[in-house]
Amino acid sequence: MGSEYIPPVRLAILEADTPVPGVKAKYGSYGGVFTHLFERACASLSPPQPLSSLLELSYHDVVNDLNSYPDPKAIDAILISGSKHSAYEDDEWIVRLVEYTRQCLEGGRVRVIGVCFGHQIVGRAMGAEVGKNVLGWELSVTEHELTNEGKKLFGVEKLAIHQMHRDIVFSLPPGAVQLARTDVCPVQAIYIPKRVITVQGHPEFTADMVREILEMRRYGGILSENVFEDGMRRVNNKHDGVAVARAFLRFLREY
Repeated sequence: MGSEYIPPVRLAILEADTPVPGVKAKYGSYGGVFTHLFERACASLSPPQPLSSLLELSYHDVVNDLNSYPDPKAIDAILISGSKHSAYEDDEWIVRLVEYTRQCLEGGRVRVIGVCFGHQIVGRAMGAEVGKNVLGWELSVTEHELTNEGKKLFGVEKLAIHQMHRDIVFSLPPGAVQLARTDVCPVQAIYIPKRVITVQGHPEFTADMVREILEMRRYGGILSENVFEDGMRRVNNKHDGVAVARAFLRFLREY
């Protein structure tokens, strides 16, 4: 007998921002950026698999359209993207996103992935404090210290991924397992089996994307020259974004 057919996971990507111009020109939206990441992750499997056999993706602009949210009954999981905005603010669309995330978490059926801003939104929805880090920015390819659970879940002994944040989740949300930490940000990744996985970093980012963001933020006066140069020194370092995406795929198909 052949193996039982498992339909693709219906994953709704909640776009919490618009990419910088160069990224937008190439990928369209953050939905396109994450599609590119998952394509690379599927190609790296043994044996390689087409994206369409594992995931059915949809994109939802939750910043500009408060009615864009998918019916939780029509999806299996959500992925909340990064954003230049702060997850602790009370703009209408941010409050709505927190409420929708909490609804998915409490409903018990829709799995939740959070990336950077999305990680912080999940933390807020689960009752953890989110705010600005007094230690400042964490930028570019950054090495993480993994817990034993993190090593198992990500399938690596050490993890390095791109960062682009100054806000953090201050404490581990109730019931969550810590996966990774850095000296600048102790709560780097959290996990609840079959329910939630988040990372503070950006597995979807490439060197070209981060270089453009760093340059825009330097010219905009957001980053000091020293912080900018520190990020640029590490922008081309090897990173494990695809390994994180493979962990997302495994999480989405946990039974």
